[in-house]
Amino acid sequence: MSRRSRTRALRLAATVAGAALFATGCNAAAAKKEQEGGKSGGPLFTLVTPDAVGQNEFLKLSVAGVKAAAKAHSGSSKVYESTDAATRQQNVQAAVDSKPRVIVLVGFEFADLVAQQAPARPDQRFLVVDACTEQTYPNVSCAVFREHEGVFLAGAEAGLLTRSGKVGAVDVLDTPQFRRYSEPFAAGAKKTAPASEASTRFVGGQSPFNDSARAKEQASSLISGGTDQLMAAAAAGNYGVFEAAKAKGAFAYGVDVNQCASAPGTVVDNVIKKTDVVVEKGIEQAIGGKGGQSLSYGLKEGGISLTGLEQGLADSQCVIAQHAPVLDRVRQLRDQIVSGELQVDDPAAK
Repeated sequence: MSRRSRTRALRLAATVAGAALFATGCNAAAAKKEQEGGKSGGPLFTLVTPDAVGQNEFLKLSVAGVKAAAKAHSGSSKVYESTDAATRQQNVQAAVDSKPRVIVLVGFEFADLVAQQAPARPDQRFLVVDACTEQTYPNVSCAVFREHEGVFLAGAEAGLLTRSGKVGAVDVLDTPQFRRYSEPFAAGAKKTAPASEASTRFVGGQSPFNDSARAKEQASSLISGGTDQLMAAAAAGNYGVFEAAKAKGAFAYGVDVNQCASAPGTVVDNVIKKTDVVVEKGIEQAIGGKGGQSLSYGLKEGGISLTGLEQGLADSQCVIAQHAPVLDRVRQLRDQIVSGELQVDDPAAK
């Protein structure tokens, strides 16, 4: 997983770390805001990000999604870019005070903040993306991803490309939610290479989401044992996984966005989250009276895909672009998952 597009599972870790404290009466003067106008008097759609958008492709897609929704409804959009916990709190309060049609919040960081606001603002509609509140609220919609479906396809690629017959994964933590990035990878490899073996290492430690050195160490351990295809689900530590793979002639798979440019010739493909699709559809869900529901988006809904299955592959710098027959097989498996013919087990549902 990339640094700031973690799944709802990360919220549990953040809670343990005592990450989110709510503050009221703050203003958002310190936060960077962007507004796009629509027709005068049209509805306002507001997005609050957990970090500055910058070059974060995951968050850039979120911005595109809220702008598309605003355009579809002849309205306008405003983006509040946070930089830390304090500005997240300020931005949520500012968004609520502006009374938009829907407030979109991306990431586990906002689950507790929304839980604080939703009961007091029953007429305000919220959409939480890539996470959800523990309690259900009639004015809160949630949009989450079925990452395991895309991870299975990446594993299928690994099974077709491995020379050693050994694949592996480096996960942030040993939890069912993070095993969504290791167990389906192993299952996908088994589907295309029945004799393949799989191993998993976990970053753990005091800073599991940002420990590139530890992630590199775990990846190196797997590679030393013969693993030549690695699923990288180590958040910011993914770059350590890529370094280890490059140094030893192994291959890796990225997550959330296209990470191939980080290590051309080493990163095979990426399990991508199409946040723009999910935000736009989630807004329709929220204004369509489907509050209080959590909807998941996978291959069928267009919320999850692989870089190799998207347009622009030739310019992606992904290794998979050199393996057209592998992609043909992966497309067949994708279609089977979409049709329901092939079921991918979700470790988080066990």
